[in-house]
Amino acid sequence: MTLLNCVHPLFGFFIFYLHLRMAAQILDGKKLATEILVDLKARAEALPATPGLAVIVVGMDPASASYVGQKKRAAEAVGIHFEECAFPETVTTDELLLTIAQLNHRADVHGFIVQLPLPAQVDKTAVLAAVNIDKDVDGFHPGNHGQNILNIPTALAPATPAGIMRMLDHYKIDLTGQEVVVVGHSNIVGKPMAMMLINRDATVTVCHQFTRDLAAHTKNADIVISATGVPGLIQKDMIKKGAIIVDVGCSKVKNRLVGDVDFEAVEQIASYITPVPGGVGPMTVAMLMEHVIRCAERADI
Repeated sequence: MTLLNCVHPLFGFFIFYLHLRMAAQILDGKKLATEILVDLKARAEALPATPGLAVIVVGMDPASASYVGQKKRAAEAVGIHFEECAFPETVTTDELLLTIAQLNHRADVHGFIVQLPLPAQVDKTAVLAAVNIDKDVDGFHPGNHGQNILNIPTALAPATPAGIMRMLDHYKIDLTGQEVVVVGHSNIVGKPMAMMLINRDATVTVCHQFTRDLAAHTKNADIVISATGVPGLIQKDMIKKGAIIVDVGCSKVKNRLVGDVDFEAVEQIASYITPVPGGVGPMTVAMLMEHVIRCAERADI
């Protein structure tokens, strides 16, 4: 046996090892969310009465039905009573406002959400503003948005940005001075995400569908958080080596759930990355459950 024959297989193993070392560390939202739900279950059991969560659902949107199902399963795992208030697609703003007023005054409902999207005939702004700010577990009330901008710690933050912040903290990712690009400027994720990052002393750029050269911004970012729902929007050549990638997008392509990020390619140069599924989604649900428990504890049931 020649020396070359002896060295070659070891060299191949070395290259394979280097490949593994180069791949990004996974930000495992599913595992962290499970740990959070276990803690929340103990907090729920310590309450003198069962905490309650209600969800207002309009129409038969498949994505909404899936999200509501996830919330129901998480609530049951924690020990939260779950109630669904279903309405047809033809519902009026006044009908929803009446139900919201009832939920606002029910002592057994400690938090509730209005599942989005809502049909065009419904005044979404009026509906979200009608939710009691102390039961607004989705964090969409204008008052909660304002308190989050002011960095008031008792405010209920939108669940997805709150989950991302919890995940970054869990993995000890320091945000101070980091260049962060948030892709997407919705009221649900993009805007509150930017404010929460600014409050943690990050330098934040918000991009969106009208940004002329997205890659020019993302290439300089230490952290990229994408929340557009556009599959494969973030490609390998759009980020720098060692960047941290948080993928909020979730779309179905050929019966497979995918995010905004080309995961297989970007994983090879990022330092941390969230998978889809199993990244941000479970953290969103976990934060929602945490908000219900917080509201119940505040109400001193």
